[in-house]
Amino acid sequence: MSEDYSDAFLRDILTRTRRVAVVGVSMNPVRPSYYVARYLSLKGFEVVPVNPGHAGEMLFGARVVASLGEIEGKVDMVDIFRRSEHVGPIVDEALAAFPDLGTIWMQIGVVNEAAAERARARGVDVVMNRCPKIEYQRLFGELRMGGFNTGVISSKL
Repeated sequence: MSEDYSDAFLRDILTRTRRVAVVGVSMNPVRPSYYVARYLSLKGFEVVPVNPGHAGEMLFGARVVASLGEIEGKVDMVDIFRRSEHVGPIVDEALAAFPDLGTIWMQIGVVNEAAAERARARGVDVVMNRCPKIEYQRLFGELRMGGFNTGVISSKL
């Protein structure tokens, strides 16, 4: 399958999603998983950070959990920051833990067709090789030249 998703499909996912489990989140502010999770939390998504190496620590006002199975309550989307070969068990755990899961989202560079097919077979939407931060900014008018909204206003005379 090509990673060609319609804007309507991506917009629908980002509009209906409220609670996101970010698997492989880093505590390091320069890592993409950190700033994507931070961005989502600033946009009003409830972010549940998942990283066994940092379980029990706090990130963006939420306690980091070691695994998806430790999350209480519903999760709308699982955003995966792990290498493609590690995605299968993560998707299986997500499907087992969250019967009403809406979306499995694999970050840029992450593609696992077998795991995607298992999720789709359960009625879960799948996005691979994309970033929800970039798509949110693009679809909701926040992107600037070069694909980034730096938040910096400058004027050169």
